[in-house]
Amino acid sequence: MTTVEPPAARRRGRPGYDRDEVLAAAVTLFNEQGYDATSVSDLAARLGLTKSAMYHHFASKEQLLERALGEALDGLEGVLAQPGAQQGSASERLHFVLRAAVEVLLDRLPYVTLLLRVRGNSDIERAALARRRSFDHQMASLVREAQASGSVRPDVDSAIVTRLIFGMLNSTIEWYRPSGPKDRDALTHDILTVAFDGIRPR
Repeated sequence: MTTVEPPAARRRGRPGYDRDEVLAAAVTLFNEQGYDATSVSDLAARLGLTKSAMYHHFASKEQLLERALGEALDGLEGVLAQPGAQQGSASERLHFVLRAAVEVLLDRLPYVTLLLRVRGNSDIERAALARRRSFDHQMASLVREAQASGSVRPDVDSAIVTRLIFGMLNSTIEWYRPSGPKDRDALTHDILTVAFDGIRPR
């Protein structure tokens, strides 16, 4: 009789760290040192593992990057697939998507930080940037719908509106700290208030 190993046991692999923990440590180090400047040896040293133990979890540094960028992008793309992004008026959908995008950024802050710092230096980075551009285009389309309905001022280009709102949102990676004095609910309120008061028709 074959014994089936529990999923948790299969996932944990080497003692001490599972794949998610190794990935989280890698993302932290990539953000601290820069992806290109970080080696597998650096990560192994940070975790107190051998390089062979590292390769037991991930086949390469590139695989770590791809998985990390996917964490951020899957979250953002998942926002657009939710019912709140597809049902209701354009204004309601835009408000939902922006709130949910803020929540993704705060929930996956290290991963979004890494995404915002990639420059297209590899196929993996270029693929991630293409997915990010696709998200931006869908957001601009939603802004245009809101403009056409009269709920967003029409005298500003929809692509510029999208860039400015997400520029403001993305800037939080440089100063927001979960342990700081500003809690996530208050920060979400402030971002949405500034965004919507700025684009509300006069």
